[in-house]
Amino acid sequence: MPHSFNSQDIQNLLNASHRDPFSLLGPHMLNNARWVSAIDPGADRLFAVTTKGRFELQRVEGALFSGNVPGHQTYKLHGIDGNGATWDYEDAYRFGTLISREDEALIAAGKHPKLWHVLGAHSEELDGVSGVRFGLWAPHASRVSVVGAFNNWDGLRHMMRWRGGAGIWEIFVPGAKPGDHYKYEMIGANGILLPHRADPVGFGGQYRPETASIVRDLSLYGWQDGAWMSTRGDKNQRSAPISIYEVHLGSWRRVESDGNRPLSYIEHATQLIDYVVEMGFTHIELMPISEFPFDGSWGYQPVGLYAPTIRFGPPDEFRDLVSAAHAAGLGILLDWVPGHFPADEHGLGYFDGTCLYEHADPREGFHQDWNTLIYNYGRKEVANYLTSNAQYWLEEYHIDGLRVDAVASMLYRDYSRAEGEWVPNHDGGRENYEAIAFLRQMNIVTYGAHAGIMNVAEESTSFPKVSSPVDAGGLGFGYKWNMGWMNDSLRYMQEDPINRKYHHGLMTFGIDYAFSENFVLPISHDEVVHGKGSMIEKMPGNWWDKCANLRAYYGFMWAHPGKKLLFMGCEFGQPSEWNHDTQLDWEAAARPDHAGIKDLVRDLNHTYKSTPALYAKDCDASGFEWIDGGDADSSILSFARYGNDGDPPCLVICNFTPVERTGFRQGVPQAGRWDEIINTDAQAYGGSGKGNLGGAASDAVAAHGRDHSINITLPPLSTLIFSLKT
Repeated sequence: MPHSFNSQDIQNLLNASHRDPFSLLGPHMLNNARWVSAIDPGADRLFAVTTKGRFELQRVEGALFSGNVPGHQTYKLHGIDGNGATWDYEDAYRFGTLISREDEALIAAGKHPKLWHVLGAHSEELDGVSGVRFGLWAPHASRVSVVGAFNNWDGLRHMMRWRGGAGIWEIFVPGAKPGDHYKYEMIGANGILLPHRADPVGFGGQYRPETASIVRDLSLYGWQDGAWMSTRGDKNQRSAPISIYEVHLGSWRRVESDGNRPLSYIEHATQLIDYVVEMGFTHIELMPISEFPFDGSWGYQPVGLYAPTIRFGPPDEFRDLVSAAHAAGLGILLDWVPGHFPADEHGLGYFDGTCLYEHADPREGFHQDWNTLIYNYGRKEVANYLTSNAQYWLEEYHIDGLRVDAVASMLYRDYSRAEGEWVPNHDGGRENYEAIAFLRQMNIVTYGAHAGIMNVAEESTSFPKVSSPVDAGGLGFGYKWNMGWMNDSLRYMQEDPINRKYHHGLMTFGIDYAFSENFVLPISHDEVVHGKGSMIEKMPGNWWDKCANLRAYYGFMWAHPGKKLLFMGCEFGQPSEWNHDTQLDWEAAARPDHAGIKDLVRDLNHTYKSTPALYAKDCDASGFEWIDGGDADSSILSFARYGNDGDPPCLVICNFTPVERTGFRQGVPQAGRWDEIINTDAQAYGGSGKGNLGGAASDAVAAHGRDHSINITLPPLSTLIFSLKT
C-alpha cells in the first residue's frame, strides 16, 4: 500500500469527502516505483493492464484498491465482480490538469470573455481517449463529483479535482459522450450533502420535469450565414426599418393531431419563418428559450442559461431555426433574463452551500413579485457568468441581439419594495450601482465582440441614457422599449371616442420625449395577459368599431417615430387574450374581419420598409413635425415624417372618432401630389371604403399654418398615410 495513505485519507476517499482525490488516486511515483490507486465499488478484484502485462491492485479497504504497476506505459483498469463479470475502462485519475493557469486567473478575476469554453461539459479527446471534460465553479464546496449514467450516478466514482485559485473543480471522464445526462453532487461548505445540481453552464437539459444537464457538442455545426452576419449591422441600425414579431414558441402554432404539441424548432424554421416573411416583419423576438422548469413562467424564470430548451428539439435544431431566419433575411432577437432566477433545488440557489449567485440578505436577494432570487452583480464571478452568457448566445447561436428583460428591476434597489424592505447603496440612494456597472460592461463586451448586433432594454422608468453609449454616461443599449408611449396610447384607445377629446394629450405627449432614447414601440405579450384582454377586446364600441379602432391604432403606431414590436396574434386581432397552453386562434385569423386586420399589418410592414420617411429618422427629431397636434375637440392628429435628403416626406392623419369628414382641408408640408399609401378604412381591411381615390393634389389654400393644403375625405376611425409623389 502506498505510504501516503493514512486512515483518515482512506475514510475520506471511501466517504467521498476527500477535497483532493487526485493527490491519492491514479498513478503516483513512490520510492521510484509507480503505484496506481483506484476506487471501484463494483469490483471484487481490480487490475491495471498495460502492454507489459496485467497487474493486480490490492484491496486497501472497501472499494479502494492500490498496487504497483511497473513501467511508464499507459494503463487501463480491468474489474471482475463476484460473479465473474468483467469490464475494462480508462482511469479518470490518470489525466493531468485541464484548465490552464491563464484561464484560472481570468476566472478568478471575473474577466473571462468566454467562460463556457472552460466550464460546462466538453466532448473532446485526451491522449487518444474520447471522453468529456467537466468544469464547475463552486468555491465553497468541500467536495464535488460529477454523476451520470456513465458512473451509475455514484458520487464516489468521479470526485473532481479542486483548483483552489479560482474556486473551480475539473475532471475528464473517459467514455462519457454527447447525449449523456449528468449532474453535480456536492458536499457544501457546512459539510452537508446537497441535492444534485444541474450544470450552471450546461449546454443542454432534460425535458421537464426531469432536471439533469445533457452533454452537447457545440463544435460541429456548419454555419452558412456568413453573408447575413457580415451585413446585419445595416438591418439593425437606427436608420433601418425595424419591425419585430414577438413569439412564444410554445404557443404560436401547435399540432393538435399529435397531442396538441408545439411545433419543433425545425417546423418553426419553415412555418414561422415563411409566415413572418409574408407579413413583412424584419425581426423575430423569441421569448426566453434558456432552459426553464415551469411552463407558466413563459421562460422568464430560467435555470439553464446556457441551454436552449429541449421542449422544441436539441441545440443544433435551434441553430437550424436561426439559420433559416438569416437565409430569409430576418434577424433573431432573444429575450434574455439576467435579473433573477428561480429557487428550484437543482438550480443556482444556495448552490455550493452558500448564497453564491444570489445575495444572502433577502432585502437584496429575493424578488417579492416573482418569488425568485436576484443575482449578486457585485460578485465579479457572477457578473462574469452573466456577461459571458450574453456572449455565448451571440457567438454560438448567431443571435442578432438581446432584449434584456425587467431592466428597471435591476436598476433600483427599492424596486417593488416598501420602506424598510431594501438596502440603500453606499451613498444612501436607491440606484443599484453594481447592476448598472454589469449592464454597461455587458453592452461594452457584446457590442465590442459582435459587429452589427442590437441590444434592447425593457426599461419602464425614466432612468436616463439607457440607449446612450457608455462613454457618454449611458447604459450602452442600442434601443429601449417605450413603455410610456404604450401605456398612454392604449389608455387613450380604450376610451369611448366621445371622451377622447379629454385625453388628447395621451397621444401627443409621447413626442415630447420620443427622441430622448432610441425607442422601440412595444405591443408585447404583457398587454394581452392576466385579465388585460386581447388587443381587439381593449377597443370600445360594437364589433365594427373595435376592428376600426384597432386598425387606426396600428396605422398610428407604424407612422409614429420609433421601431415597432407586435406580439403574435395581435397582428390579426386575436379575439381572446393569449394563453400559453394553446395555439393562436388561427381559425379566427381566417375570418374576414380578422384577415383584414392581418392584411393591414402586412401592408403596414411592407410600406414601412419601402418608405424611408417612415423609418430613416425614427430616432431623430428632424424626422418629425407636427402639422396639427392640438385638435382635441375633433380627436384628429396630423404630422409629417421625413427621411434623408431626397426622400419623399409622408403626411399622417388620424381620425379617432367614428365621424366621417368630407371636404376636410389638411395642410401639407409641401405643394404637390400626395399619394394615399395607407388607408386603414379600406374595404380590403374590413373598413367602410371611404377614401381619396389614391391621393390628392395640393391647392394654394392655407390650412394648419401651411401655404398649401389638400381637400380630402377623412374616414371614420382611421389613419391615412400619404407620400409626396416625386
